[in-house]
Amino acid sequence: MYNAVIDAPFGKIGIRVEAGHVREIVYLPASEQNVEPDTALAKEAVRQIERYLERASATFDLPLAARGTAFQQRVWRGISAIPAGAVLTYGQLAKEIGSVPRAVGQACGSNPHPIVIPCHRVVASGGIGGFAHHGDDGYYRKVKRWLLAHEGVSDL
Repeated sequence: MYNAVIDAPFGKIGIRVEAGHVREIVYLPASEQNVEPDTALAKEAVRQIERYLERASATFDLPLAARGTAFQQRVWRGISAIPAGAVLTYGQLAKEIGSVPRAVGQACGSNPHPIVIPCHRVVASGGIGGFAHHGDDGYYRKVKRWLLAHEGVSDL
């Protein structure tokens, strides 16, 4: 099912590749079995993600599968411009791209390449906000908190 599954401080990260592109990156619970990378691209994705987990300022250079609507891709480009250690609210990002906060939030939640397209850097005006279409204070919110703290954002 995954081309690689690696350990992360908050659980596991699953990577799927297809036709020379990273198709999807998924946050998984710690109970998921590790999977050794089975392609050169999966191995490179693992290398770059592990580098980020060690050093938040690390950047990514992976071929990502073109997915999503034109609007989602516009939101994801906006997200990709947010540097490590910085955050924008859904409203701020919406204003930058000429949209509305709710639509931006939906596009953030549909991001197939989290970490590489750092949707965790988009937060609610009154706090951390949801993550990956999960608004509760469960596993995904803990992942978002860890990623932000890793990047030096601790006041959410």
